[in-house]
Amino acid sequence: MKSQIKNLFLVLVSLVYFSFASAQGNSSAKEIFTIKELPSLVLSDLQGKKVNVADYGKNGKITVISFWATWCSPCKKELNNISYMYEDWQDDYDMELVAISIDDMRNTSKVKTYVDGQAWDYDVLLDTNEDLKRMMNFQTVPFTVLVNQKGIIVYTHAGYVEGDEYILEEKIKALQ
Repeated sequence: MKSQIKNLFLVLVSLVYFSFASAQGNSSAKEIFTIKELPSLVLSDLQGKKVNVADYGKNGKITVISFWATWCSPCKKELNNISYMYEDWQDDYDMELVAISIDDMRNTSKVKTYVDGQAWDYDVLLDTNEDLKRMMNFQTVPFTVLVNQKGIIVYTHAGYVEGDEYILEEKIKALQ
């Protein structure tokens, strides 16, 4: 019963937040974000494989990119909450999630250890020099980017509060 009340509360808070954001003309992060497509930059995944970030916008799928760090509690909370919904999102929306860590080179082993412990079922890339972060021109994590099927960035969001994943799902659903 307590769990059901908590879930209902989270849904109601999300709806109020989403309504307020819509009334404000969408997120201010969206308004100040000027880049339209993912930049071409090669990063490494946790196994050392090189991946061009721009390729995520060229595969015809909806892509969510979440910038995070091991020292960022809201980042980890967001990615863990999304992880519970991710399988359904893949089935329902033909989408993918990419988590990009901005931890520096000294903390790369912490990233791998944390990701392995969480058993995240999505790509994790390393932006150890924060090159992509600078190219995308944002200041703090968590920072979430939504890319449509044509590779265009359609939504961004800075920060995380419990329930933001439901707002993100509504944004994803609108791309169907």
